[in-house]
Amino acid sequence: MARNKHPEETVRLILDVAFRLFMEKGYEHTSIQDIIKHLGGLSKGAIYHHFKSKEDILFAVADRMTSESNQLLANVRNRKDLNGREKLKAIFKVSLNRPVQEELFAVAPNLRGNPKLLLSLLQETIEDAAPNYILPIIRQGIADGSIETDYPEELAELIILVANIWTNPMIFNNSADESYRKFMVFGQMLKGLGVDIVDGEMTDRVRELSSIYQKNKLHSAH
Repeated sequence: MARNKHPEETVRLILDVAFRLFMEKGYEHTSIQDIIKHLGGLSKGAIYHHFKSKEDILFAVADRMTSESNQLLANVRNRKDLNGREKLKAIFKVSLNRPVQEELFAVAPNLRGNPKLLLSLLQETIEDAAPNYILPIIRQGIADGSIETDYPEELAELIILVANIWTNPMIFNNSADESYRKFMVFGQMLKGLGVDIVDGEMTDRVRELSSIYQKNKLHSAH
């Protein structure tokens, strides 16, 4: 039984170490050797047994970060007690409060310094989050009359790109106030599109996360 668990524990250890180093040093400045040094005696062969390359490790880290979060989004998408507009609001609240947000903002990664991770986030946003979580909710909203748009696919992409990319301080290094103002504009944009879902709780949470990010970024620089 222990033998069966061992590979999973090894993979978990590799991903834990890689995540920390990618965030601290940046993907480009982290070598396989750096990862090995922190694995408590595991060999390079042990890494290559599970991952073909450092890039494979990066994508496994990104997948692990998003898989648990996506389950939370799926739970909202699949609810039967909310209309489309209510689901869209609920999915933003869940996204802002999901555990991985605290973890990410606390280690203060600079996604501009991790272009491969940034590309991975962009691809996940466009190829997974928009079509699988936002679009079905918008389509439901059109059907139940709570959302009006002739362009559901484009609206889904626009909403998730602005939320995940433009308002993200890990990409644009926004202060808490800058993040707050961006999210307010995001709210005004949605209201103009007939999707008035941004409230004070969301904007306060955005400001809080941005403050966590800036505080820990300042700490890691010293």
